[in-house]
Amino acid sequence: MAGRNSVGRPGYMVELPRAIGWSLKRLVREPSHSRRAAAARRAARQALLLAALLSLVAVALMFAVDAVVISAMLPRGTPSLWPIRILTEFGKSRYVLWILAGLAVAVWLLLPRLHGASRAVLIGVGTRVQYLLLAVLVPVLAGEVFKGVIGRGRPFVGGAADPFNFTLFAWNEAYASLPSGHSITAAALAFAVSALWPRLTGVMIVYALTILATRLVLLAHHPSDVVAGALLGIVGAMAVRYWFAARRLAFTIRPDGGIDPLDGPSWDRLKRVARDAVAP
Repeated sequence: MAGRNSVGRPGYMVELPRAIGWSLKRLVREPSHSRRAAAARRAARQALLLAALLSLVAVALMFAVDAVVISAMLPRGTPSLWPIRILTEFGKSRYVLWILAGLAVAVWLLLPRLHGASRAVLIGVGTRVQYLLLAVLVPVLAGEVFKGVIGRGRPFVGGAADPFNFTLFAWNEAYASLPSGHSITAAALAFAVSALWPRLTGVMIVYALTILATRLVLLAHHPSDVVAGALLGIVGAMAVRYWFAARRLAFTIRPDGGIDPLDGPSWDRLKRVARDAVAP
């Protein structure tokens, strides 16, 4: 029969769109977790508290610190800053999102070739990759809107260290300082990875702080810009985590409304998935 292999299963080109469609439908299905209301209340409280705290910090930095810090930095284009220019690329949203999207596509391409336990393991991997991708993508897109609407000038745009250089609705790269896009990406990725694998929290905090610092050293942003970016990245990743937990994807909800990661695929199972994927 056309579209089926020799053992009667649908062929690869039939299974592939089915696998992609099923994977996407899971993300938009009705939430089913019985504790989702408690999780929503808890997540809202945490997000509001974090937003209030970091917003106060950002405003204080804008009035008392921004001009002083950027005035103390080396001029743009200083040759000795080349290592910093390399480091900052690890927080560029374009690169992070393309890598995560590539991993998601790789999972889709492999999924129709696997069955049984190996397929289940790969689905678990794919679900986590989808979470990482959306946890970064959602706040990054929101950040692009905020940048254009707020229109804050980057350090020394206009010639002076003026932290109050705003042109609303500028939609111009020179006036896209608030919030910092690299900071959004780094903070969102750090939160998302830590949410899935808590043991990596320390490493991801160092990663995020490093990216935030590079934006200051390179005079790409004011201190308040990176704090605002980190806030948006964390809150966005938190919202996506709740979305997944409410649908029983990658996370579970405790009786008190806290959200924990589900047990992930073991390393031995991942190796078996790789072997099965390349087996004739």
